Amino acid sequence: MQVLSEPEVKSLNIATLPKSELHLHLEGAIPPDVLLDLIHKYGGEDQSLDSEQLAARLTYTNFSHFLDTWRWMCRFVREPEDFTRIAEGVAKQLRTQNVVYAECHFSPPDFLGHGLTISEIAAAVRAGLDRVREPQVALIIDLCRQYGPEQGRRWLAEVIEIAKDTGIIGIGLGGPEHLNPAGPYAEVFRTAEAHGLRRVAHAGEAAGPESIWVALQELNVERIGHGTNAYLDYELMKYLRDRAIPVEVCPTSNVCTGVVASIEQHPVRQLFEFGIPITLSSDDPTFFGTDLVSEYELLREKFGFTDDELTQVARIGFEAAFMPPETKALMLNDFDDYRAKAFNSQPT
Repeated sequence: MQVLSEPEVKSLNIATLPKSELHLHLEGAIPPDVLLDLIHKYGGEDQSLDSEQLAARLTYTNFSHFLDTWRWMCRFVREPEDFTRIAEGVAKQLRTQNVVYAECHFSPPDFLGHGLTISEIAAAVRAGLDRVREPQVALIIDLCRQYGPEQGRRWLAEVIEIAKDTGIIGIGLGGPEHLNPAGPYAEVFRTAEAHGLRRVAHAGEAAGPESIWVALQELNVERIGHGTNAYLDYELMKYLRDRAIPVEVCPTSNVCTGVVASIEQHPVRQLFEFGIPITLSSDDPTFFGTDLVSEYELLREKFGFTDDELTQVARIGFEAAFMPPETKALMLNDFDDYRAKAFNSQPT
């Protein structure tokens, strides 16, 4: 992937910058008002929560605490219409940030205990997305590694049948990486590849560089989710750079879950300067109190990314997307047109 080399933009408006978001969990991006409505809908001991109490509930001490909170949230998403409301709300939020293309991970396995099927959930999500004309949103199903590869194999068989009708373009592998290595999923990922599904996995987030190697060499993934700990292995850094394998960087998420101790210690600048193609995402923005615009502002304010570098990151996001080549070409042309106008409109 090539970086751009034109003169630096003097005052890039991040809000209007055309953006893609490739590492976004649908259920983790529930608009807070929708989540609060769902909590009130299903009652229980949390029925009286207000917005301030909800914000306090969505605060974490470590990665395990975040996963516990995720499981708590899953209790309040039980019916197809819940997923439709969530998907519509997420699409509207993306539109306000000028995200023109997104790939949303969604995690049906976490909700099957409510009597739903993957097909029902996927159809409900697509119905919600279709209520909003923009942005374009493709779906990646998270097989949730904690349930094991046998379950993953069965779920994949169902996904293959419904993928075209629901806009599922690929599979992902999230969940507690430090407790559930990715290696046993190799056959599942080979099957997905054989059926034309794209492949990505969380790796190097709650585990070390060895987890990234497994995702690359055994799962044959096309992008790495998070990849935060790649910097600990120089040979891995070279591998990612030389093969132009994108790494989906989510700085605020990594601080909130304790993957890095502070934002100043995040390796995003190191990965970028090494030449690894990085994309920028908010991961679970409702859970982490962020959004994609804020993540770009973070790169500028905390890591000294110039406006030219920010546009490089934004363009890589479109290059790394799992969209059809003709669609990608159009979006890249539109992006380059925007960028050229932004440069030309700046005072010299």
